[in-house]
Amino acid sequence: MKIKTIASSILVLFSLSAYILNASWRASSESDDLKIISHRGVHQTYHREGLTNDTCTAQRIDTPTHDYIENTIPSIRAAFATGADVVELDVHPTTDGYFAVFHDWTLDCRTEGTGVTRHHDLDYLKTLDLGYGYTADNGKTFPLRGKGVGLLPELGEVFSAFPSQKFLINFKGRETQEGEMLATLLDENPQWRQSVWGVYGGAESTWRATKRVGGNLRGFTRASVKNCLKRYITFGWTGYVPEGCRNTFVMVPMNIAPWLWGWPNLFSQRLQSVNSEIILIGTMDSNGAPGIDTLTQVSRVPETFSGYIWTNKVEVVGPAVQKLRSD
Repeated sequence: MKIKTIASSILVLFSLSAYILNASWRASSESDDLKIISHRGVHQTYHREGLTNDTCTAQRIDTPTHDYIENTIPSIRAAFATGADVVELDVHPTTDGYFAVFHDWTLDCRTEGTGVTRHHDLDYLKTLDLGYGYTADNGKTFPLRGKGVGLLPELGEVFSAFPSQKFLINFKGRETQEGEMLATLLDENPQWRQSVWGVYGGAESTWRATKRVGGNLRGFTRASVKNCLKRYITFGWTGYVPEGCRNTFVMVPMNIAPWLWGWPNLFSQRLQSVNSEIILIGTMDSNGAPGIDTLTQVSRVPETFSGYIWTNKVEVVGPAVQKLRSD
């Protein structure tokens, strides 16, 4: 009986110590630190039910409320105008050595073109209509057809158009060549280095870019984020920040966040102390993790959260966050 009492006392003492050590109130934060990453700029959203890697999302868009097409100069401009701090872009290398800013691995879904995106040169890609395949009514109408001709940009064009803004670059392939290409582009145009806030995607391209570019360029992959979160949940109660959580970006689903020791303030402080940033995303479910895309979701972000939120609807979320900053 005495042994059980001692064991119970030790357990209570340990639990109390762990709670105090990881209490969020041990670190302060301000709501005006909340920042926004606009996924693909202002763009056409779509429902996620039954989503697979082969789904043509342009064929399931919500009824359009605007004419913006993802990954284009107008969509990027609109994203920054409505409150984005960073815009996420998707890139593919072209056969003539450029980066085409375009999401899909193939052209068939969104454009009238066919084949693998990176198997074409930039001149050809610029002839395509980026709005060709979008439909909200199962192909009865195509409201954006003809409105995206010539809108596909090259990455350097984006940097030149927005010289003081920040971008998160998503490598769509898994080739070290892509990381080398970005490093060479920045070597030749050092004024653009400040534009690259971070990189992510395929491990080979991402880690090659961070190594070659240097200068504290941060990156992440799906695997690196999973590794960071798993190890932090296991060991973070000690105050230790695992190596995989350092000098990187950590995407945190809203339903995983409460399991992180010190969430939100202390967790944020710990990551910032090792040169990392939090990117808060929507609730993880069977269809993956969407963005924080509604005012209801914004209201569920802790008032003291210091970090970035990922959204597909910056035109909705941006003004709400700007209001929080000004209150």
